[in-house]
Amino acid sequence: MPHQRGPLLWTIAIFALNTICLTKMAKEVHHHQHLQLGLCLSPQSSDKPHPQLSLAKSSRQRCSEWIFRDVPSDITLEVNGGIFSLHKFPLVSRSGRIRKLVAEHRDADISKVELLNLPGGAEAFELAAKFCYGINFEITSTNVAQLCCVSDYLEMTEEFSKDNLGSRAEEYIDSIVCKNLEMCVEVLQQCENLLPLADELKIVSRCIDAIASKACAEQIASSFSRLEYSSSGRLHMNRQAKCEGDWWIEDLSVLRIDLYQRVITAMKCRGVRPESIGASLVNYAQKELTKKSSLWNPSSQTKVDLLAGSNGHEKLVVETIVSLLPVEKLAVPINFLFGLLRSAIMLDCTIACRLDLERRIGSQLDIATLDDILIPSFRHAGDTLFDVDTVHRILVNFSQQDDSEDDMEDASVFESDSPHSPSQTALFKVAKLVDNYLAEIAPDANLKLAKFMVIADALPAHARTVHDGLYRAIDIYLKAHQGLSDTDRKKLSKLIDFQKLSQEAGAHAAQNERLPLQSIVQVLYFEQIRLRNALCSSYGDEDPKPMHQSWRISSGALSAAMSPRDNYASLRRENRELKLELARLRMRLNDLEREHVCMKRDMEKSNSRKFMSSFSKKIGKLSFFGHSSSRGSTSPSRHSYRTDSKVIERTCASTE
Repeated sequence: MPHQRGPLLWTIAIFALNTICLTKMAKEVHHHQHLQLGLCLSPQSSDKPHPQLSLAKSSRQRCSEWIFRDVPSDITLEVNGGIFSLHKFPLVSRSGRIRKLVAEHRDADISKVELLNLPGGAEAFELAAKFCYGINFEITSTNVAQLCCVSDYLEMTEEFSKDNLGSRAEEYIDSIVCKNLEMCVEVLQQCENLLPLADELKIVSRCIDAIASKACAEQIASSFSRLEYSSSGRLHMNRQAKCEGDWWIEDLSVLRIDLYQRVITAMKCRGVRPESIGASLVNYAQKELTKKSSLWNPSSQTKVDLLAGSNGHEKLVVETIVSLLPVEKLAVPINFLFGLLRSAIMLDCTIACRLDLERRIGSQLDIATLDDILIPSFRHAGDTLFDVDTVHRILVNFSQQDDSEDDMEDASVFESDSPHSPSQTALFKVAKLVDNYLAEIAPDANLKLAKFMVIADALPAHARTVHDGLYRAIDIYLKAHQGLSDTDRKKLSKLIDFQKLSQEAGAHAAQNERLPLQSIVQVLYFEQIRLRNALCSSYGDEDPKPMHQSWRISSGALSAAMSPRDNYASLRRENRELKLELARLRMRLNDLEREHVCMKRDMEKSNSRKFMSSFSKKIGKLSFFGHSSSRGSTSPSRHSYRTDSKVIERTCASTE
């Protein structure tokens, strides 16, 4: 027993000393009420140290403003370079971590403790210490994340004290922050420096879910506000009305890229409109990437020195935004996609990132402009001025996408009465765009013939109804590369269909000395045919088709101005007309059979010659193909009737 009295007496002495300290603190609190009221913090107040003072001195200075000077401190805590001279009892009563540290060093009379890696640093610990001392301060969206993390680090939970700092901060997040989108964004900003602890405490996930839910609800409410009744009494959505549900786009642009990615992904899962997602991505990219003006300037051809400064952040932003792009077409402007592609090439992003952009651009290339596809070459000075390889891959994507849509579309599309299907119109636009692009890159002295030809030959033959643009581009290339051999000139000339040249272009080509002699002869030949057709049409009553066009169509070959899709539609219409004609023939054949049965019954009842003569007259009046027979024509024999019936049956079977 005597050996146990020492620790017991020591504990009683410590308790008495703490009681005396608390009494003096209470007197000091009553004496300094004005100080307590002045420490109620607001979001605008700043506790940051003066830049001229060191972190340790500023911490002591701030601590001396609210600590009780009458009671000498018995413990010193060092937090990330900041030093706080405090008292054990207020800290031990709220913090489980500090209680354990004091209990472990009870015999050694610990007086200095270093708290390593405390989340939020000295500022967060100062707020936690104020809470332990009972000093009032305001919990706001700018400090609640720090309070949650520091309370978890210091173990300020309900296990050690009722209504502790951890439970109060959690309650503020659930009841205040998660109901306001702007406050959620502010908390996420604070969490950027508190990861991964803020993620483990589910602060980040709760704020992200709240933002996604709030944005989706705002969008649904905005959609309902745009509903109105038309003049006919039907309910429809007014698309001209401004959508007010996307005000959050500007707020999200302040987030770091990793948190922004998680927010957009959550919004996609909640069903936020692709147009709103695209608008947010455009706004975020413009803020993060416009620091390098050449990334978004299509006409800029200056080489950027990527070694000057770090480009890791820009590269991460581009790759992340590309991965977040909606799958729907026209969700983002095509010039934005080209801007991302230029950035991806400059920053040497992953191949998958660039191929994804090329595929997206290829799917809507028909709305692109010449400035869009003039992508500068960023590799080295000895290369071409423009990135021809990237444009070629985009054209391949466009052609493959067009072919795949041809296979997947329903047959009703081909049965439309429109002269050209939408994809044919897109082909015409892209062909004109390619011809202008070829004319723009043709003067480049470093442009190889193979690259020029692969761009010119990337589209199918039916994409160009007129070859004037292609002829102009080839003529510019021949003028800029006068050292080409005759073989290379012939290869270039074979790309031109001289039948599709206009009268002005044909006249220019007939006198163009840069073309091979064989090409000039072809031009003169087709000009002769065109002149002959013009003379024939001027003397004839009707307007005949040109000789070469009528021969193409009558022979069954593809027309020069018709795509395989249009020819297929024409064949389907002809097939449908044949089926209708065969159906009419079947009906006439059934009527004839019924008439024949009736006549046969009448013949069995009456064998008079008068009835036979009337039967022969009826048979003569019936025409199998619906045309009135001539006077000298005879009725078909039984053998020919059977033969025609078999032919019709075979025709119907083959058609069906």
